[in-house]
Amino acid sequence: MENEAAVRAKISRLGFTTDAGAGARARIGLLVLESDQTMEWEMRLMTHLSGVSVYHARLANDVVVTPETLAKMEAELPVAAGLLPQYLGLSALGYGCTSGSTIIGEDRVAAILDSAHPGVPSSNPLTAAKAALKAMGVRRLGLVTPYTPDVTQAMQDRFEDAGVQITTVGSFFEHSDNVVGRIESAAILEAAITVGHSDAVDGVFISCTSLRAAGIIEQAEAALGKPVTASNHALAWHLLRLAGIKDEVEGFGRLFETQLGSDPT
Repeated sequence: MENEAAVRAKISRLGFTTDAGAGARARIGLLVLESDQTMEWEMRLMTHLSGVSVYHARLANDVVVTPETLAKMEAELPVAAGLLPQYLGLSALGYGCTSGSTIIGEDRVAAILDSAHPGVPSSNPLTAAKAALKAMGVRRLGLVTPYTPDVTQAMQDRFEDAGVQITTVGSFFEHSDNVVGRIESAAILEAAITVGHSDAVDGVFISCTSLRAAGIIEQAEAALGKPVTASNHALAWHLLRLAGIKDEVEGFGRLFETQLGSDPT
């Protein structure tokens, strides 16, 4: 067997240069639930911008959505966040679960993410939705969820605590995330229009990262004449804006033509 020097002598040394790499403008980290079938696909559509990269890590969770199973994700958050290496120099970091953020608490989620990636601005779909609604001037909200009543009520309470009045609410009453990921977009569009048509509603939020809602936002807004957003939709927008990306993205409604206000939360 040839020694190392002899082997190296047969291989031409090639020169190279380096640059900022993928994500030269922004590197966004995203913690995706093990059971989620939708988030990565939708986020890719909404963040497909020059110089922007999204890095995913999967987070263990129970496919059955209850307050108890959602609370258990708190212990998994630092594990998943730690899978995104700090050398990436993330510009923003998101936790991809609306109901989980509701039960664990937005402040607690933010603290865990900051402990894994100090100083990196973070968000989750609930925090992002509040920021989006504020940016679009929505104070009376129509809420669409797939959840059982206990989870839906907890989410209503979080919005009310933030000064957003829930005037209408509708749910698919489905506890399995596997099933939620297969709900047809046409049904989601119909739900948004049903909940949002009231004169007592300024705008609509469609909750759950598993629901394929990003593609129906413009249709819903056209039908209602009101702002509409959804979990992945709001989170993609919020993470881009937190990362300093101000690009307007066509095809996703009013929110992606809107900049973040002076108060990012």
